[in-house]
Amino acid sequence: MKMSLINENFLELEDSYLFSTIAKKVSKFVEENPDKKVIKLGIGDVTKPIIPACIEAMHKAVDEMGTKEGFRGYGPEQGYDFLRKAIVENDYKARGIQIDEDEVFVSDGAKCDCGNIVDIFAQENIVAITDPVYPVYMDTNVMSGRKITLLPVNTQNNFTPELPKEKVDLIYLCFPNNPTGTVLGKEDLEKWVKYAKENKSVILYDAAYEVFITERGIPHSIYEIEGAKDVAIEFKSFSKTAGFTGLRCGYVIVPKSLNGYTKSGEQVSLNKMWNRRTCTKFNGVSYIVQRAAEAVYSEEGQKQLKENINYYLENARIIKQGLEKAGFTCYGGVNSPYVWLKTPENINSWEFFDKLLNEAAVVGTPGVGFGECGEGYFRLTAFSTKELTEEAIERIIKLFK
Repeated sequence: MKMSLINENFLELEDSYLFSTIAKKVSKFVEENPDKKVIKLGIGDVTKPIIPACIEAMHKAVDEMGTKEGFRGYGPEQGYDFLRKAIVENDYKARGIQIDEDEVFVSDGAKCDCGNIVDIFAQENIVAITDPVYPVYMDTNVMSGRKITLLPVNTQNNFTPELPKEKVDLIYLCFPNNPTGTVLGKEDLEKWVKYAKENKSVILYDAAYEVFITERGIPHSIYEIEGAKDVAIEFKSFSKTAGFTGLRCGYVIVPKSLNGYTKSGEQVSLNKMWNRRTCTKFNGVSYIVQRAAEAVYSEEGQKQLKENINYYLENARIIKQGLEKAGFTCYGGVNSPYVWLKTPENINSWEFFDKLLNEAAVVGTPGVGFGECGEGYFRLTAFSTKELTEEAIERIIKLFK
C-alpha cells in the first residue's frame, strides 16, 4: 500500500517555535508560583489599546455592514483601493518614492508575508539570512528545503551584515532589526542594492519597525535607495505601529519593475506571480480591519499613533539607560522598540532567561533563539506599560547587584 509521504524538510526544524517554547516555560512558572507577578518583556505584543481613530472607523464600518447599501461580501484579494491609495500617498509619495497602487498587496501581517513570499521562488535558490534573525525567515526556508547562507551580525561588524562571499539569490534584511534593534544607513543599503543588481538577486526587506526610527539619515524604506525597485520586495506592518497584533493587517510592496527568471533565462514579473498567488491562496483582509488601517493615516490617527510610538520609545530608553547604568552592555533601543543586551558573567542565553524568570519573574527572549550568533545575548521589548517596564528593570538590576 502506498503511504502518504510528508515534507521531510519539517524534520529539520526545532521541535517548537521559539516563542511557543517561552510561553510554555512561563505558563509552568505561573502555575507553580501563583503569587508572583510576572512582567513580560519577551514577545513583541503591544499593550496600549488601538487608537481611537481606528476604533471609530471600525464602528462605522460595522454599521455599514449591517445595511443593504453598505454590506460587503468578498473583497479584492489585493486590498481595497481606499487603503492601497492611503498607503501609497502617506508611506511612499510623502517620502518622494513613486509606488503604484497595484504594487501594494494588503495582507494579514508581515509575518505571513515574509513566510509566504517563498511560494514564488524556486527551491534551488540560495538564501542569505542574518544571524541572529527573526525565526520566520529561517524556518520557512528550511520548510521549503533551500540552502541557507548565514550572515553574522555582531559587535565585530557593528551589527552590519557583510556581503556574501558566494552568490546568493534571495536576501532577507530587517531594519530596524529584530532582534538587535540596530539600523542600516543609506550607504550600507546602497551596497546591498548594488550587489543584488550585479547578481540578479532579490532583497526581501522587512521594514516592520520603520516608524520607530528617530535619527535623521536612516532610511525608512529600501526604495529610498536608487534602483531598489528593480531588486527589492518590502514588507510593512500595522501590528507594532498601530497595535493591530490582534486585528491583523500589513502589506507587501512588489514593484512591477522587479523580475525573476525561468531556468531558460526568461524574465517573469514577480508582481504578476505574487498577484496570482494572492488570488489563489488568500481571501483578503476584512473590510472592517482595512477601514481601521486607513484611519491610521488620518490627521487625528497620525497624532494618536505618534503618541503611542513615543510611549514605547520612552520605555526602550528606560530599559537601555537603566541597564547601562547598572553595568550592562546594550544595543538598539534608539530607533527600535527592542534592546539587545549582553548577558553578564558568561551566563548563556537560556540560563539568563531562567534566572530572570525564576528569581525576578521577568520574561525576555534568549538571544540564541534567534541564531547561534545570538548566544550570550538577550532581547527585551518596550511594549509593556511604563510602570511595569520600570519595575522589571529595577528587578533585573537588584538581581545582579
